[in-house]
Amino acid sequence: MPFFSYRAINPSGALVKGMVETTNMDVAYDSITASGLHIIDIKKSNERIASITKRLLARRIKRKDIIEFANNLSVMLKAGIPILTALSDIADIVETTESRYFKQKLESIRRMIELGSRFSDAIASHKDIFPDIFIRLVIIGEETGRLDRSLSDVATHLQRMEDLASSIKRALIYPVFAIITTTGALLFWLVYVLPKVIVVFKDMGIILPLPTKILISVSSFTQSYWFLILLSPVAVFLLIKTLRQKKETRYHVDLAKIKFPIMKHIIYNKLLALFSEQLRILTIAGITIHRSFEIIADTIGNDAFKVAIEDSMQTIEAGSRISDALRKHKVFPPILTRMIDIGETSGTLDEQFAYLSEYYLKKLDDVSQKLGKMIEPVVITFIGLIFALIIIGLIFPIYELVSKMGR
Repeated sequence: MPFFSYRAINPSGALVKGMVETTNMDVAYDSITASGLHIIDIKKSNERIASITKRLLARRIKRKDIIEFANNLSVMLKAGIPILTALSDIADIVETTESRYFKQKLESIRRMIELGSRFSDAIASHKDIFPDIFIRLVIIGEETGRLDRSLSDVATHLQRMEDLASSIKRALIYPVFAIITTTGALLFWLVYVLPKVIVVFKDMGIILPLPTKILISVSSFTQSYWFLILLSPVAVFLLIKTLRQKKETRYHVDLAKIKFPIMKHIIYNKLLALFSEQLRILTIAGITIHRSFEIIADTIGNDAFKVAIEDSMQTIEAGSRISDALRKHKVFPPILTRMIDIGETSGTLDEQFAYLSEYYLKKLDDVSQKLGKMIEPVVITFIGLIFALIIIGLIFPIYELVSKMGR
C-alpha cells in the first residue's frame, strides 16, 4: 500500500509531521483526522523513500507489541466486544512514541474493516509487522468462528518464539564478550607493548632466537595491517551471506552451521525447537500435516532442514507415515521421530508436538546457560597458548642477555 506524508495540528496546537500507510488518499485523510489531528497538507510519498521508511518504522514494533495486541484482542473478543471497538480501544492504549507507528497500523486496520474488509485481509495488508503464521491463524479463526482462540494461540506461539530468541541472545553473550576482550588484549600487546620491548633487545645487539623473530614478524604485521584484523569478522560475515544467496552453496553453508563445533548446540536446537513449535501451533489450528510442512519449509530459515522437510512431505504424500518419512533424514534426531511415532500410533500427535516443543525450548535454554562453561576452557587454552608464545619470545632474549653479561 502507498504511504502518505502529512503536516497537521494536534489538539494542543502543536505542529506535527507524520506518515500513514493506507489504500488511498481519502482513507489516509480519514485515518489522520480520526486521531484528533487537523490536517494542514497531505501528499503521496515517493515510493522508494516510503519503502525505506516503512522498513525502518517496522523495526520499532517489537514482537512483544504484537503479542500484547493478540492477547488484548483475544480477551476483548471473548468478552463479546465488537472487533471495531476492540481495535479502537487497543489503539488508544498505544501512547508511547516508540509505538506511534503501531498505533497508525491499528487505525489503518480498523478503517479497512469499516470499509468492508475482513480482519484477516486487513492484517495481511501489513505483512511488514505481522508474521505469516499470525495471518494464517487469523484466517482459520474467522473460518471456524473462533477468532479469539486463534489469537490466543498465536500469542502463545509468538511468546515461545520470543523466549527462543532470548535464549539464543543469552547463549551468545559470553562467546562474543570473550572474543572481543581477547582480540583487544592481543592487539594491545602486539601493537603497543611488544614493539617497545623488542626495540630494547635490538639496541643491545642481542642475537634474537627463532620464537622472538616470529613474534617480531607477527607484531610488525599487526602494526601494519591491524585494520584488516578488525575487518576480518565483517569479511567472513559478508562471505557467508554471499554464499547463502547462491542456491548451489546455500545448502552446504546451512549444513555447516548445524555441524560447527560448540555453536551447533545453539543453531541445531533452535531449528528443532522452531520445527516442533510450528508443528504444534499449526496442528492446533487444524492445518493438515502436508500444508504444515509447506509452511515450515518456507519459514525454517535453513536449507538443510528445508530440503529434509520438503523431501519428507513428498514421502508422506506417497503414503508413508510422518515418523518414517522424517527418520530418513539425519537432521531429525531419534527422540523426535520416536515421539512422533508414538503420537501416530496412539492418535495423540498434537500432544507429542507440544511435548517436543517444550523439550527443545527447555534444551536450548539449558544450552544457553551452559555454553559459557563449555566455551570457557577453549578460551582459556587459546589465551594461554598465545601468551605462552609471547612470554617465550621475550624470555629467550633476556636469558641471552643475562648469559652475555655473565661472560
